[in-house]
Amino acid sequence: MPRHSSLVFVFFFAFLFLTFLAALTFPAFGSAQTDSDRPFSRFGIAIKTSLLGAGLEAATPLTARSDLRAGFNIFSYDHTFKEDGVAYAGQLRFRSVEAHYDWFPFHGRFHLSPGVLLYNGNQITANSSVPAGNTFILNNTTYVSDPSDPISGTGKLEFVKAGPMFTVGWGSLLPHHRHFSFPFELGVIYTGAPRTAINMGGSACDSTGQNCLDITSNSAFQANVQAEQNKLNKDMSAFKFYPVISAGFGVNF
Repeated sequence: MPRHSSLVFVFFFAFLFLTFLAALTFPAFGSAQTDSDRPFSRFGIAIKTSLLGAGLEAATPLTARSDLRAGFNIFSYDHTFKEDGVAYAGQLRFRSVEAHYDWFPFHGRFHLSPGVLLYNGNQITANSSVPAGNTFILNNTTYVSDPSDPISGTGKLEFVKAGPMFTVGWGSLLPHHRHFSFPFELGVIYTGAPRTAINMGGSACDSTGQNCLDITSNSAFQANVQAEQNKLNKDMSAFKFYPVISAGFGVNF
């Protein structure tokens, strides 16, 4: 199954599962609600854009003051750059599924929304290369890419696959007396510290272009690779929370 189709399947499965749980949790509220506020009596959908990418959301009422909302997000971006003599072809891929309990404490547009990032497939990957005979620096050590077996490699930065989130916002996908809405919200997701992994292959020579060795069997080179990976992980260890800012356009029926 293609990746995008899998995300759509996960989204609808999560949405149906959470609505089933909500139906078991909130049956007593039905008698105090109007017809339009009864659980699962209406549905709203929205397209949105956020720091998680472009997305689609769906919502249904649970009580007079709360809705169940779920959605998925997708974003892709490619970029090439060069650092310390190494050329990188980077790919940013955002793929995520989220669910929220929207609570409207004042019967207005303002809401508090505890939620969960059910699937976090956000990651950065990169293919690296050093042209034959070119110099590059790794952990403050200068090498030359072997002309007969140039250096190449891969790198990845990824997050834990799920995490709690909390947002506050204005607007509902299920406004009364209107078919359209323009929801906006902001908040944070706990993603944990992202982790990096670096793999490199080929042969490297010393700074004079001599003494070329296969880097996979060169313990000194591998120690420098590990040191670079540890440095990146240490630099990223403070980034355990990811901000959320989103705006969208919704319709309900």
